[in-house]
Amino acid sequence: MRLGARIFKTGLAITLALYIATWLGLEPAVYAAMAAVFAVQPSVYRSFMTILDQVQANIISAVLAVIFVLSFGHEPFVVGVVVVLVIAINLKLGKEQIIPLAVVTAIIIMEAPSENFIEFAASRFFLVMIGVGASFLVNMIFLPPKHENHLYHKITDANEEIIQWIRLLTRHEAEYNTLKKDLKKLKDAMVKMDNILLLYKDERTYFKKNEYPRMRKVVLFRQMLYSSKKSLDILRSLSRHENNMQRMPDELQDFIRDQLDDLTNYHERIMLKYKGKVRPQTTDELYEEVDIGKRQLTDIFFRLHEDKGMDRDDWIHFFPVVALIVEYSEELEHLDRLVDSFFKYHKEDNEVKISERDS
Repeated sequence: MRLGARIFKTGLAITLALYIATWLGLEPAVYAAMAAVFAVQPSVYRSFMTILDQVQANIISAVLAVIFVLSFGHEPFVVGVVVVLVIAINLKLGKEQIIPLAVVTAIIIMEAPSENFIEFAASRFFLVMIGVGASFLVNMIFLPPKHENHLYHKITDANEEIIQWIRLLTRHEAEYNTLKKDLKKLKDAMVKMDNILLLYKDERTYFKKNEYPRMRKVVLFRQMLYSSKKSLDILRSLSRHENNMQRMPDELQDFIRDQLDDLTNYHERIMLKYKGKVRPQTTDELYEEVDIGKRQLTDIFFRLHEDKGMDRDDWIHFFPVVALIVEYSEELEHLDRLVDSFFKYHKEDNEVKISERDS
């Protein structure tokens, strides 16, 4: 079982909220812990942006709760009406993600109020805000998210899986039931990586001078992810057109196998270059080799198209595979140039922080 940083942050936030509430003598402290659970965010920037919304939403909930209890009592149907209003107002304001905490605030304030209701409501409100504040502090200080490290390893893991399957398919050795399951997993992995990239893009640094290097990395990781998606497209297409490929001339099959071997090796080399295991600055000869490979592939394909002995339907159905290979090579070349540019310019700012995989 793996315990991620967010799980630890949630535990720390709950602990901190309970200690603060107890130290201030506010009871029951468990309400502060509940609020801390709802307030934990996956990034520092989102935590900063969300805390403002949470304060606003909690004030609205508290005000509505106080007004309705003083006017109509705290019967269950009154609580239900307030909850509906809280949800409706936050939906109108476009604050869907903080609705759960706002609802909890309203409910705990309206729960069996004492005679000194205003004091009671204020105490419950402060308990909620202690939980929110504890989560914000933990997000800012403890276990800051390592989106760069996490995303790099996610991409390299996916690339390794995709490349293995491409090599098996081009040699007609793939087990299709297993491939079908892995394709679904890889599709889900791409969605998760898109979300991590979005978090990384939304993240902010404390100093303006650090923001530009981070944004250069965002551009790089976007292209890394896009290149991985292209390789996954090739894998899907090879899987879909496996029968057509086997009916292609041996010359074309062998060239596609060799070309994909070269391109996947090139892809792995680029990723290692970013990590610092391959020296930067790709030679012009390598770029020329990639370009020659594209031209040779298309030349062979169209030459064989003129062969009257080929089945035209097989040729048409296999054409997307060739087109994707050409696109893949272009995306890899673009990624390689971005990595070279990253290390060539602004050397004092472009620091790569890739460590071992997070647990």
